[in-house]
Amino acid sequence: MSNRPRSCRARRRHPGTGRPAGQRVNEPRLTTAGIADVQFGTGVSVVAPVNLYGCTIGDDTFIGPFVEIQSGVTIGSRVRIQSHAFICELVTIGDDCFISHGAMFINDLFQNGGPARGDRSQYRATVIGERVSIGTNATILPVTVAAGSVIGAGAVVTKDIVRPGVYAGNPARLVRTLENS
Repeated sequence: MSNRPRSCRARRRHPGTGRPAGQRVNEPRLTTAGIADVQFGTGVSVVAPVNLYGCTIGDDTFIGPFVEIQSGVTIGSRVRIQSHAFICELVTIGDDCFISHGAMFINDLFQNGGPARGDRSQYRATVIGERVSIGTNATILPVTVAAGSVIGAGAVVTKDIVRPGVYAGNPARLVRTLENS
């Protein structure tokens, strides 16, 4: 140890950077989330914060917090979308559906070996029929899902689902058929 007297005044530093106080730290550009250019039906409930833009939301639909719904999306009536769901462009969801926490809809199939990087000509559409239930953290690629289907938690839907049933796994497979769907 040094015999030099220590200053009683500690050096102030920016937390986590090790830089002296007063030195300029890079600051991010902040973009606010919110609601813009959305067509709402009657009786819609939205729990903030959300990021909704350029979409259409049907009557009596519920949207939980931390949900993002992008432009061109159409959500039917009486749909419940739980927290942290992500619904990208080109998705249509029918009436009376349930989208659970963390469900992700993907419109980019990486057809050229990488992401489309905003090239919308490479995006593909997803159509969810009426009365479909999608479980927590399911991932839905560009597909069509038959009315009355149930998608299990964590499932990855990579192909069209043409008959109602319970689908689970990665890739999602028919676990059980459903009658009277």
